[in-house]
Amino acid sequence: MLIVTGENAHSRYMAEEAYQAAGDNPNKELVIVPNATHVDLYDNQAGKIPFDTFADFFKKHL
Repeated sequence: MLIVTGENAHSRYMAEEAYQAAGDNPNKELVIVPNATHVDLYDNQAGKIPFDTFADFFKKHL
């Protein structure tokens, strides 16, 4: 389970709650993107989407 949120996202608390609710799942990861809002992670116009983090997670878990 990969959960990604922006440091300044209005919805960050929901991502953190979902991460905690996943319990001891060893395949979970929470990524908080520095200085990013929720909208910054839509289309990468701000250049903040952590594509390398996604690739690493998928290589490890798929």
